[in-house]
Amino acid sequence: MRNNDARLLMLDRDAVAALLQPDDVRAAVREAFALHAARSARVFPLVREELPGSAIFGIKSGDVPSQELLGFKAAGFWPGNREAGGEAHQATIMLIDPRTGRPLCVADGNAVTTARTAAAGAIGLQLLARADSEQLCVFGTGVQARGHVEYALHALPSLKRVRYVTSDGRQEPAFEARFARRCDIALAGAARTAAADAAVAASDVVITATPGREALFSADAVRAGTHINAVGADTQGKRELPAGLLERARVWADDLPQARRIGELQWGHELPAAELGELLAAPAVRAPGDITIFDMTGIALQDLTTVRMLYERALANNIGQNIAWPW
Repeated sequence: MRNNDARLLMLDRDAVAALLQPDDVRAAVREAFALHAARSARVFPLVREELPGSAIFGIKSGDVPSQELLGFKAAGFWPGNREAGGEAHQATIMLIDPRTGRPLCVADGNAVTTARTAAAGAIGLQLLARADSEQLCVFGTGVQARGHVEYALHALPSLKRVRYVTSDGRQEPAFEARFARRCDIALAGAARTAAADAAVAASDVVITATPGREALFSADAVRAGTHINAVGADTQGKRELPAGLLERARVWADDLPQARRIGELQWGHELPAAELGELLAAPAVRAPGDITIFDMTGIALQDLTTVRMLYERALANNIGQNIAWPW
């Protein structure tokens, strides 16, 4: 291709939504875990900074040299967006040609982030949770919580009941309606209360998907055999899990250095832990009484493999805005 023939594919929110398919996202995320475990890919140093107005801005980037895959996601959390009826989480993902440095694709990353994170959580459930798990407790009812419950119900068909916990204990009818035909779903109560502890104690799987900075439940509420997907801790100073729980559990992370910096493992720097991708080749042997935790901070490779899939599908189906980008 001549320099003046270069093109840039723009995938906006609607184009991304038309292309995202759960099975394909799971496959892309699984590939990201495998590449990371084999050290066939690189995760570059994270940028994660607080901005005025309680906003958070970050950049996650990486590459897969053998596949000529390079790119980044610029993303963060802008809570003030909610006042205008917008989504607080914002993300934009770019694929770059590693041979030239020229952009290939710019994609709205909001739905991608939700889907790839939920897909990673589902893989964690398949690899770590008890296969006979029937009871799920989720903290949060936002975009991430909805995505994780959706993917969890697919990953663990044995799940029959979902209890959800909100920050203020208020019922969320829209959240319930989303899953009512697929499981028994009910409000458990408010976080950091006896009701939340009771919901955790009754559950086989716990998913924490909040922007919180303090423990959501008591460590003693977690019974033997429970698996936890910890999603919300993604910045220094944030946590969802109670003190003392990491010490009782077997812990896996998507990327250990990153998790020890911004995930739940920032509260247990010296504790033993491993990376989830290792389990793809050698599944963990789970004792019935094990408490397991997947510390999910999200890695760039998950974004890149997912958007590459969207990019290839969009080109094949003439979806998106393909514009000239000469140099």
